[in-house]
Amino acid sequence: MTTPTDPFPRPGWITLRSRRPAVSFRLDRRAMTIIPLLLVALLLALIISTSQGEYDIPMLDVMRAAVGLETGNPNHALVVRDFRLPRILVALLIGAALGVSGGIIQGVTRNDLADPGLLGVNAGAGVLVVGYLTLVAAPDTTLLPWLALAGGLGAAAIIYGLTRRGGSSPVRLILLGVGLASLGAALINYFITRLEVDSAQRAFVWLTGSVYGSTWADVRLLLVWAGLLIPAAMLMSRQLNAMALGDAAAVGLGVRVEPYRAVLLAAAAGLAAITVTAAGTIAFVGLVAPHLARRLVGPAHEALLPAAALTGSLLLVVADLAARTVIAPTELPIGVTTALIGAPFFAWLLYKRGK
Repeated sequence: MTTPTDPFPRPGWITLRSRRPAVSFRLDRRAMTIIPLLLVALLLALIISTSQGEYDIPMLDVMRAAVGLETGNPNHALVVRDFRLPRILVALLIGAALGVSGGIIQGVTRNDLADPGLLGVNAGAGVLVVGYLTLVAAPDTTLLPWLALAGGLGAAAIIYGLTRRGGSSPVRLILLGVGLASLGAALINYFITRLEVDSAQRAFVWLTGSVYGSTWADVRLLLVWAGLLIPAAMLMSRQLNAMALGDAAAVGLGVRVEPYRAVLLAAAAGLAAITVTAAGTIAFVGLVAPHLARRLVGPAHEALLPAAALTGSLLLVVADLAARTVIAPTELPIGVTTALIGAPFFAWLLYKRGK
């Protein structure tokens, strides 16, 4: 049983300990209020997003249709359960995965401007998918998600393997990530120039990021990966806290830096890669969500990672609603709406760092 106890209590902090398994977490007391509020806000955003679209449905009927109750209109169940709910849940899970991935990478690299793209996941996935569309005469589109997964994980493995030479320092990781991302962008642009118009359009939509046409199979795939990797990352929050202080400090605190760094980066890469598999490349969520979470619950990763997951989910659910409604009946790719949010936020971060 987990109980809030701390033999040496500190103002503003609460410690949660469990004997079986032997786990302890130190939380900023703000997290005990903020995280439930984020859950309520996310639930409300889900209901509102599901109710809005070309065919509006009252929110009470949305909740009834979602759990299989009769609403008096047979179209409600079809629209809610078959069309809208899968794509909105995909957006929610992608936001959570990118938020946690970004929080891990910012902690490991000690760089608050880092995001999942730093591991080369987007670049590797993009090169393999667009290259396949270019070089194969009759491409099978059902293979694209798995090619994206293989390319993303492969690129992350290459970057980590190269950083291992001489020690996988955060600076080496950042420099190699930037270099591989630039190489990937150049190869993608080259492949696109060789594509037919229809294939090029498909590639551009995928590269921009879209949850259009998401199914319950996508929800199940994301749920399995996120359900395994996010809790695993949270169990290493104390080690991530130590690494955020620097390698020397982490070693002094008894943390085996290299093994934990490898496992945490693998978790971050896996979370980012599975989002690319389901929806293409969606930018800025992995950068913005951890920053917002840090301002809400503080820097300790025990609270930061779950808050980043909820914040990322909330951002993408709202972004999907905007993508479907701002210029209806036309729909924007969700990656465009996240870029419209993230780019000004990134500029503001650079401005604050320069002051």
